[in-house]
Amino acid sequence: MSTTTEKYARTAQVSRRVLVLHWRDRSMRTVYFVIALAGATFMVLPIFWMLSTALKQGGQVISIPPVIWPLHPQWNTFGQAMTSGALQTPFINSIKNSLIVTLLPVIGDTLSAALVAYGFARLRAPGSTFLFFVVLATIMIPFQVTVLPQYILFNQLGWVDSFLPLIVPAFFGNAFNIFLLRQFFRGIPRELDEAARIDGVGYFGIFWRIILPLSKPALAAVAVFSFVYHWNDFFYPLIYINSASKYPVPYAIAQFANAAYGLADWNHLMALGLISALPCLVLFFVAQRYFIQGIVVSGVKG
Repeated sequence: MSTTTEKYARTAQVSRRVLVLHWRDRSMRTVYFVIALAGATFMVLPIFWMLSTALKQGGQVISIPPVIWPLHPQWNTFGQAMTSGALQTPFINSIKNSLIVTLLPVIGDTLSAALVAYGFARLRAPGSTFLFFVVLATIMIPFQVTVLPQYILFNQLGWVDSFLPLIVPAFFGNAFNIFLLRQFFRGIPRELDEAARIDGVGYFGIFWRIILPLSKPALAAVAVFSFVYHWNDFFYPLIYINSASKYPVPYAIAQFANAAYGLADWNHLMALGLISALPCLVLFFVAQRYFIQGIVVSGVKG
């Protein structure tokens, strides 16, 4: 009898523990969900306010109390903003310029970083570790230090007021991208290289046929980082671009705001800002699965 009672007591105790763990798990999930929802709201709210402002009529933009969402959205604001007389060049032309100074550097950043990272990760040579630390040390150099020497060099080459200073440096590697790809390449088994060497494949063949196809998540991450940086870059076009016909998107928006200083059409300005942010948002959602794949692959290798 006592044995049966003890069994019931143990079963009840186990049930209570399971119930406590279940409710604790649900509570933690609720807390995580609330935190994620608050973070998402914090991130989405500026975009929502930009869209709301872009769709408002002129008087609603500065009305007190503020209008959260216009009753009659003005969707033609986007077309009006792109053809506004305050722009020194058609906005569609600025988009073309931004695509030129963004897509070509993305290709340069990705390929150059991959080649250098492959050398550091897979090839053994005396002093390669020291050279890798020298490359990493360049991250610590403020970019303001190199602005003047670069400008003097490009001015002597006659590249000022052209796209070349914004494109060519990307083909010489970036320390952060090299570090990122090197770490990923080191996680790829060397047995694949040895098998390819037995079949007569050279170093470049191994790089092109084995390393790059297996490194799509890391390459996608580098490409996304490069795209966002070059698309939003304002500083270097400000230095090297003088002609209005060559203005990229950030510089064109800045000139639009300066031209309307004190009398800015905030709805048009927000519309241009949304148009400029759209490619980065689309790219993020398209490349999101590659980031997830990279996390999974890294977990398997770890």
